[in-house]
Amino acid sequence: MAESAPRNILITGASSGIGEALALHYAAPGISLVLTGRDSGRLEQVVAACRAKGATASGHAVPVTDAGAMAQLIEASLPLDLVVANAGISGGFKNWDEFDPHVREIAAVNIDGVFNTVNPAAQFMVRQGHGQIAVVASMASFVALPGAAIYSASKAFARLYAEGLRGQLAKHNVRVSAICPGFVVSRMTAKNRFPMPFLMDAERAAGIIARGLARNQGRIAFPWRMLALMRLLETLPYPLTAWLLRRAPAKD
Repeated sequence: MAESAPRNILITGASSGIGEALALHYAAPGISLVLTGRDSGRLEQVVAACRAKGATASGHAVPVTDAGAMAQLIEASLPLDLVVANAGISGGFKNWDEFDPHVREIAAVNIDGVFNTVNPAAQFMVRQGHGQIAVVASMASFVALPGAAIYSASKAFARLYAEGLRGQLAKHNVRVSAICPGFVVSRMTAKNRFPMPFLMDAERAAGIIARGLARNQGRIAFPWRMLALMRLLETLPYPLTAWLLRRAPAKD
């Protein structure tokens, strides 16, 4: 069953990619958008584009790794109908001396950043008696990619956390969805130096996500051909899956 369209929306990682596309998708008269992003210059461009479409929009260069600042921003933005925990980073490392800081940097954004966005939002939505939370994971959450171990692990956390919270929060009339896109055109995927099957533009991805959220889908995974490939890998004997994945390209 379709739910009422959200009017008060907070999106992290809104300065590019899926976050930017979602902001522009929802932007319209009567819509309030609170947007965060690391690139303040690009974020202001997105804010201006949303305002040009008639929305009330504000940009905040608040890092999702700052728990206190995120909690304050969410509280100051209430009431909220929809919170999208979209901020995320990826990348590789050049040598093993960089491994530990590389892992911790990605985990700080992709794991702690989800906590810092979702947890205060969930508490406020429980008190207000309604709301929706979307957590952007990835198709990489379904398999352990040797070339992007922490990215896969962090996105698996994001997906499982969202899917677990969905059951916990349903009785409070708070809806939760895990978003699992394949390759989407963004500054993150622009760094990849390998073929990206079923690459999709961000605007199309935003439309799929928004329709899934309106239908209250617990898991919004797309494109279906990429999902089918992930499912196939999951069904193969693990030694064969591991052998195949070791031949996949690593993140730059």
